[in-house]
Amino acid sequence: MSREGEARQLEPVWRDRSDFIIAADISSQGAALAREQLWARQISEVQFELCCIPFFVYDLALGDVVETAAEGPRKYVISRVVEPSGRYVFRVWFGESIHPPNEVAGSLHMFGALLEWSSRHLLAVDTRDAAHAQVIADFLADRQTRGNLIYETGKTA
Repeated sequence: MSREGEARQLEPVWRDRSDFIIAADISSQGAALAREQLWARQISEVQFELCCIPFFVYDLALGDVVETAAEGPRKYVISRVVEPSGRYVFRVWFGESIHPPNEVAGSLHMFGALLEWSSRHLLAVDTRDAAHAQVIADFLADRQTRGNLIYETGKTA
């Protein structure tokens, strides 16, 4: 499933655009893993467009253009965002909820969100802009209140 200490993306939403895999350091975020592997489209030697929805790293979103730098033995580790896409990320944890995750995913899909599953318990959700993100946040907040899931945003600020 992953290299030691690395979370992998298995089914990126923009897989057809991607031609490269880069990494993001998540060790400082209290994660059990050190890096998240992200599918991307290479723009230049060190710049890439993200082609997947991040599951663990914060302040990155689908479509962001990022710059990479060498970090130890890894040549392509994200060092900064060059051009934000304006998209928003949510992470949804279903845990032991008896509510079917596929029902929530179906509703999110009907709202126009893009989705990636990490496991049967963890879903990453992409929204196209701030207005769309508010619609999705309202839906997720309602479902969290009902005890169907726990969610968070992918932004720290």
